[in-house]
Amino acid sequence: MGIFSFFSRETEEDEEELEIEQEQSPLLGHQPESAPTGELFTGMHIEIMNKEGQSLLTGKVAELTDDTLTLRRLPGELSFKTSPLGATVSLSGYDKKLIPICLSATVQESTRTVYKLKNLKIENHAENRETFRLPFNAPVSLYRKEDDHYKNPESCKLVNISTGGCCVQSEYIHMEDEVLRIRVKLEEYAPLNFLGQIVRCVEHTPGQFRYGILFAQLTEQEITALNKTLYNLQMGIKETRIRKEDSSGDYRS
Repeated sequence: MGIFSFFSRETEEDEEELEIEQEQSPLLGHQPESAPTGELFTGMHIEIMNKEGQSLLTGKVAELTDDTLTLRRLPGELSFKTSPLGATVSLSGYDKKLIPICLSATVQESTRTVYKLKNLKIENHAENRETFRLPFNAPVSLYRKEDDHYKNPESCKLVNISTGGCCVQSEYIHMEDEVLRIRVKLEEYAPLNFLGQIVRCVEHTPGQFRYGILFAQLTEQEITALNKTLYNLQMGIKETRIRKEDSSGDYRS
């Protein structure tokens, strides 16, 4: 199949119903080591999806109790989309050890600024650590495959990312199977460049399109570096550089 292989296109036809653990597990900071999901913590990014697997919103954990979870907006985000009270949704994210969080829950409160969930239960999820997506809002530039000097950027927004690929939102129209170059800027980290192929296209809102992009196979070194970056982002760790000030007031690494 060349340098690209298939990854889930998340179509309604292909999507299987996820099994939900029947037992209520102690999710909120008291996970046993054998639990099939990670541990929630305040500040982590969580993506909320409906039963059809469509992304509803991404927020950060603001409050945890024994049986509820409250999300608030990420920096730079204007407002949440509201959901019907009592609706069943799925949650995904990374914990502090980059172990996937895969949960189902019921909507208890849904406003433009607050999203509160109850009845949290573990979901069995087929994705593994290498393909699990970290929800993250960051600038992305897309380039035509032939633009190997990155001269003509098309600005868009990152929705989520993993070592297998990413989802971006753009006002530009692209076709499925189109091969592009992607440059992602994750906070203070150096820009990351990938060659990728569009494997899913959906109109998210009028005039805004979301593209699932599969990266060309990364090397072990690239995977390790990206995993480390995703871990630091999930933990809120900023990349720091030790600088020394000389007598002239200049700084150097």
